[in-house]
Amino acid sequence: MSLLIGNIGSLVTNDPALGEGPLGLLSDAAVVVDGDTVAWVGPAEKAPAADESVDAAGRALLPGFVDSHSHLVFAGDRTAEFNARMSGRAYEAGGIRTTVAATRAASDAELNANLTRYLAEMLRQGTTTVEVKSGYGLSTADEARSLRIAAGHTEETTYLGAHVVGPEFADDPAGYVELVTGEMLEACAPYARWVDVFCERGAFDGEQARAVLTAGMAKGLRPRVHANQLSPGPGVQLAVELGAASADHCTHLTDRDVAALADGGTVATLLPGAEFSTRAPYPDARRLLDAGARVALSTDCNPGSSFTSSMPFCLAVAVREMGMTPDEAVHAATAGGALALRRTDVGRISPGARADLQLLDAPSHVHLAYRPGVPLTAAVWQGGVRKA
Repeated sequence: MSLLIGNIGSLVTNDPALGEGPLGLLSDAAVVVDGDTVAWVGPAEKAPAADESVDAAGRALLPGFVDSHSHLVFAGDRTAEFNARMSGRAYEAGGIRTTVAATRAASDAELNANLTRYLAEMLRQGTTTVEVKSGYGLSTADEARSLRIAAGHTEETTYLGAHVVGPEFADDPAGYVELVTGEMLEACAPYARWVDVFCERGAFDGEQARAVLTAGMAKGLRPRVHANQLSPGPGVQLAVELGAASADHCTHLTDRDVAALADGGTVATLLPGAEFSTRAPYPDARRLLDAGARVALSTDCNPGSSFTSSMPFCLAVAVREMGMTPDEAVHAATAGGALALRRTDVGRISPGARADLQLLDAPSHVHLAYRPGVPLTAAVWQGGVRKA
């Protein structure tokens, strides 16, 4: 069946060949979907016939959000930790171990139900592509089952056995790196597309991170890196050197880091929900964009440092706190996320793209930042099928 979405007041295509500016904006537009694919884009008065039609009533249509960084396979929450942090305690990565204990104790059914719930939350808010990491098992069996569960919902799965050192190896970090690069990797690689490492004080240093990433790459996994979140460090440089798809967080960057991101092929994925939830300084998106770096926005949805599933919220924070324009933030949350996942079929509305679309109850994409906290998603199509 084909579908015509007509009378679109403002259409974000992310294809400059189709419309105005980097967003490829079109007014008074229409989109035709054939099966799971965008078949036609153009002026509403020139739209071809289709089997079914939807009247957008002058509202804005844009690509589904591409959330390229999330941690959704977990159990429990860390309410007490958040409450303490809001009362003055500093954020430390060690809190991850609290979630590890709850995740290990949970059944597969419980983990799957939690993942399903958070993915549904994301979909209702316009997110149609989600990357999901492991990292709350930290044992061979628990990391493998986390990825197996995630792979039942998304093709964008990331092996993050190197989230922090597993509790059994607290006094033997070298032994844990050996596990992550050996037995655990063997068990997890069949369920993963990516390999990631938290390169940060309290987690893994540069050489440990290099060992994890190169071992994963040898197994056919593509690298991405948690980099420079809590302090300056080697993460960004390592990501660029190894050709990682993304360096994520990028909160504390030197001029050399910014230049490396601008000159290399690694996307700077910014996660404002983490800074919001930890009261940390926000990354300087303006600095990166002005240098020519490619930028993505993501939720970093996790129970410890960014328990939000809302890309619209992160987009609004990026505009208010990180120096992005509304156009730049929308592009980073759609096309930027696609680039961070090395995807060309999502994050855009142009012929041949996957029909992942969101209709806003607003006349313009700018309302996502202009009306923060307001649920503006009126309809969502994923692969051409209306889901919300």
